[in-house]
Amino acid sequence: MQTLDMKEETAPFSTEYRLDETADVARLLMERYGDRPVWALDAPMGAGKTTLINALCELLGIEEVTSSPTFAIVNEYHAPAEGSVYHIDCYRLDTLGDAYRIGLNEYLESGRYCFVEWPEVVDELLPDDAVHLRIVPSADGQSRTLYCLPEAEEHEYLYKQS
Repeated sequence: MQTLDMKEETAPFSTEYRLDETADVARLLMERYGDRPVWALDAPMGAGKTTLINALCELLGIEEVTSSPTFAIVNEYHAPAEGSVYHIDCYRLDTLGDAYRIGLNEYLESGRYCFVEWPEVVDELLPDDAVHLRIVPSADGQSRTLYCLPEAEEHEYLYKQS
């Protein structure tokens, strides 16, 4: 993993890492953005969204097994110091109406950590201070580049599903 300058703790950044360095990346992200409860992760299938979320959950002290909630849409975990933590997978949501029907807005407004995979459908529900992350795998699949996007930037999701 490249060494990142930690002087500007709120500035967007990018870093290249291997999957075996995911825990280090999670630690760095939590140090920089841990005060923000909602995180949106944009990446192609198999790029490591769930792996990164698992590492973030481990940092929060979650001991139960964490996995992608693709079919359940929302998995709730318990962190000793934080209480409920929500892992949300919007892959199967087609419209914003689908998100409202399952009460997704209530999770996002709860003040609890919400890690959102495939966020493009629910973008307008995300708070202004949400952490927007994009993971781009290398051509050979051996590394990933993680980009933290500025809050003010319009979020153009690269990995929309049709």
